[in-house]
Order: sequence, then C-alpha cells, then structure tokens
Amino acid sequence: MVWSKKGPEKKSYVRIGILLMILFLSVVAYADRSILSISGSAIKDEFGLSSIQLGFILSAFSWAYVIGQIPGGLFLDRFGAKRVYGVTLVLWSLSTLAMGFVGEFERGMASALMIMFSLRFLLGLIEAPSFPANARVTIMWFPKAERGRASSLFASSQYFAVAIFSPLSGWLVSEFGWQWPFFVLGIIGVAAFFVWMAFMREPRHHPLVSQQELDHIIDGGGLVDIDSVHERKAKSRLSRATVNGLLTNRMLWCAYLGQYCIIALSYFFITWFPIYLVQARGMDILHAGFATIAPALCGFAGGIFGGYISDYLLLKGWSLSWARKAPYIVGMLMAATLIGAAVIDSNVWIVAIMSFAFFGKGVAAGAGTWTVISDTAPKEAVGLAGAIFNCVGNIAGIVTPILFGYIVAITGDYSMGLLFVGAHCILGALLFLFVMGPIERVRKDPTDAAHEKSVAFKAGHPLSR
Repeated sequence: MVWSKKGPEKKSYVRIGILLMILFLSVVAYADRSILSISGSAIKDEFGLSSIQLGFILSAFSWAYVIGQIPGGLFLDRFGAKRVYGVTLVLWSLSTLAMGFVGEFERGMASALMIMFSLRFLLGLIEAPSFPANARVTIMWFPKAERGRASSLFASSQYFAVAIFSPLSGWLVSEFGWQWPFFVLGIIGVAAFFVWMAFMREPRHHPLVSQQELDHIIDGGGLVDIDSVHERKAKSRLSRATVNGLLTNRMLWCAYLGQYCIIALSYFFITWFPIYLVQARGMDILHAGFATIAPALCGFAGGIFGGYISDYLLLKGWSLSWARKAPYIVGMLMAATLIGAAVIDSNVWIVAIMSFAFFGKGVAAGAGTWTVISDTAPKEAVGLAGAIFNCVGNIAGIVTPILFGYIVAITGDYSMGLLFVGAHCILGALLFLFVMGPIERVRKDPTDAAHEKSVAFKAGHPLSR
C-alpha cells in the first residue's frame, strides 16, 4: 500500500485510531494468555492433570514472558514498535493455533503436559514485547496530558478480553471442545497483523496526520521521533548510567513492585478464578465464563476511570506524583475487598465482591502503572524501561498460579488462596504511599546532554517541549 507523505490540512485525530488499534491488539494478546483458564477444567479432565500440574501449565506463559522482557525491550529500542509488534503478533498467533492441536497428537499425560507447557512457554516468549510496545506507541503518539487516559485504555484490555472471550470461549468449549477457543483466537491474531502493518506509522510520516495534530502531540511532550531510524541507531543512546538508573532508582522500583501486585491480581483472575467458580462454587464451564463478565467489565470501567481521574487531577493543578499515586492507592485498597469472598457462600455476592474489587484494581492500573512508566522513562530507553517494569511485574504471573495451586492442594479449598491474592493489594498501596517518593522523569547521564542536543538539532525539532 502506497500513501502520500503529505498530511491533510484539516485537524485530524489519527492518534485515536492508533490507540484503538493497540487496544484491539492488547485484547487479542490477553485473550490468548487467558483462554487456557476457560479450557482448563476440560483439559484437566481429558489428560488427568492434578491441580499442581495445571498450575504449572497456567504459569508457563509467565516464565517465558518474564525472560523475554529485556530482550524484547532492546529489540523495540533497536528496531521500533511497528516491526517488532508485527512479527511477534503473527508468531504468537501461530503458537495459539498450535495449542488446539495437542489432543490430536498426544493422549498420554506426561507427553501432553510437556507439549502444553512448551507451547504456552513459547507464547509468553514471543508476546513479551507487546505491552512495552504499547507504552512506546503511547509516548510517541500522545502528549503528557492525555497519556493517563491512553495508557489506562490498553492497560484495561485484560478486562475487555475476559468480558468478550470468556463467554465466547465457554460457549465454544461447551459446543465444540476445548480446542476451539485456541483456533478462533489464532486466526484473529493472524488477520490483525495485516491491519497493524497497513495503518501503523510514525506521527511525522503518517499520511493522515494533520499539522495541527502533529503540533499538538509535540507541544504536549510527545516523543514523536523515538521510532525514527536516526534516533534508534544513535550510538550513545543507551549508556551504562541510563541502565543503572533504571535498576537503582527507588521510585522506579516502587513502580515495578506496584506492577507486581497488580499482575498478581490479574493472573488470579485470568487463570484460577474461572476454575474456582467451577470446582469450588459448582458452576458449569458455560456459566463460569459468563460469571466473569461483570468483574471484567467493572475492571475495564475502573481502568478508564483511573486514567481519566489521574489526568483530571493533573489538569486541576495536582502534582504529577499525587495525580498518579492517589488513584493507585485508593484503587488497591478497594481491590483488597476480594478477601471477603473467602467467607461468602452466595455465588451472586461473590461475583458482586469480585466486581467491586476489580473496579478498584482497574482504577489502580489505569492511573499508576504504565502511566508512571510513560511519565518517567528516559526517552533513549523507553523500550528497556517498559521491559524491566513488565519483567518484574510479571514474575507474579509465575508465582501466583503455582502458589495458588499449591495452596488449593494443601488446604483443600480456596480461602487461603484468596487471602494470598488480597495481601498484594495492601502491599502495593503501602509502597506507593510511604516508599515511592516524587514521580519524575529519569534523566540520562549529564555528560551525554551535548550529544542529545546535537541529535535534536540535526533532526530539526526541539529537544523537548
């Protein structure tokens, strides 16, 4: 497809289309990693797996997702979001498709366990750059005053994915077998690749972007050139001082650990929660899939609300620190109420409590996780900063499914597992309230300042606006 480089003269809103596109890709990514929880009970029965073995399969994605974060971030900084996202999208969709064929080749428990773990591991490794890429695209296309809302939208994709694909997957499993959710999502992902490659461009070179929109992004602090060939190939862009800053900064470590606490809740929801509804609450697979809709929609609404309230507080004169931290703290304390499900007998009330808790978790995620990284990452290492953040956070994706499986196996019920998940909410709130300190952009080594100014001058745009 060939487009003219001359943008339209009228005001444009291409960044909204870009945002909707990364939202869609994020929904596909989260659906790929979460559909195993819907098929999990049927897989467990067909292959005779124990709760602990199923826990390891559920965690396989996160082992690789964590391992792949740093290489994925470096690839993003070197090759840019468009190419890296496009290639990985095709590959992870093929991995999802392959998962549906496991039953055709292996019926033995040991062999099936190994193949399923390997495919889920491969999915996590390939999908690793996806959310750092989302953060990179957001920094590129959105001014600072709009990043909270933009980040909250793609950060809330997990709920949107569950709300759409959990009932769909439950129906597919009930009608056609556990394999079909993997077939459907794999095909959707491959088709999405062509849309991404056709529409994604840098702001300066997108044929549909008007000069007014471009000026709006640049004047608001959007880093429109971070994917340009000149910026990506700058030799001194990633100094040792920059890496040390990402690994030793107290503020960033609180953001990393805050993401860990968020991900612990996410992985309970997308792995064990539907299985809990089936095995502990007596629901069938179809009704369990539908029971996840209310918490998922509340989490999505909370994520959007968190991003909007954070940007609103910033607009009203709140400091960047408290505009981002306050919604996170309040949201995580709301999310801690999920502990109440451990002492409730009514399925209706359990769904209601989970809905309230995940609204709070959405508020926290929308305001205080990816938005903080967008506000603080040094521009020469946006991909790496997002990768470290996601790497530390997604260790919870390994720990939570496994420990939850052990807790269920040892105690014989899910109450202690709910307490384990809820404790993460309180920990995250305390970190942001008492330990984090001011939120501000991490600067690169001052000795590189002259080079940075030279790069900006040669690129023909201001160093920062």
